[in-house]
Amino acid sequence: MYIRRVRPEDEQRLRDGIAQLSPQSRYLRFFSGMREAPPQVLAALVRADGHDHIAWGALRSDLPGTPALGVVHAFRDADDPETAEFSVAVVDAYHGRGLARLLTAVLLLDCAREGLTQFAVHILPENRPALALARSLGAAGVGYEAGVSLLEIDIAEALVALRAEPDVPGLAAVFAQFAAAAG
Repeated sequence: MYIRRVRPEDEQRLRDGIAQLSPQSRYLRFFSGMREAPPQVLAALVRADGHDHIAWGALRSDLPGTPALGVVHAFRDADDPETAEFSVAVVDAYHGRGLARLLTAVLLLDCAREGLTQFAVHILPENRPALALARSLGAAGVGYEAGVSLLEIDIAEALVALRAEPDVPGLAAVFAQFAAAAG
């Protein structure tokens, strides 16, 4: 497996990855029972510019052209340029393997480099794994609106929390790679 930035040519990979989510996982991630993402949603998800929309994906290195295994996004808030809306999705076959944490670490490091200090997160209360991930990153509840929990994550605090996690395969390598790239 390898992790890289999401590119426009990844649209089919994302479409196929979303199709591999169970109906329950799609509902928890997209707050709807849609069977597939509408074209305009897919187009938005692959238009990452590395500043206002930062996105990373995990892909299988042994099977080129296969669906994305997981993807993380941060969409910068136009009204608060230090805040971004955070989302993560991992195909069901990779749940419980630490992939969401690994991708989140990459996203947090990149977002910090781009001047972001906070994530806003919208999670359905029944999405216990997403709530557990957010809480492990230091998320604070800031509200509840239309059946959705609203949380905030301080990026610096989340990075401290992730650095302290010993059991996520590849996490130390992610931190080392970003440190080496920073000079």
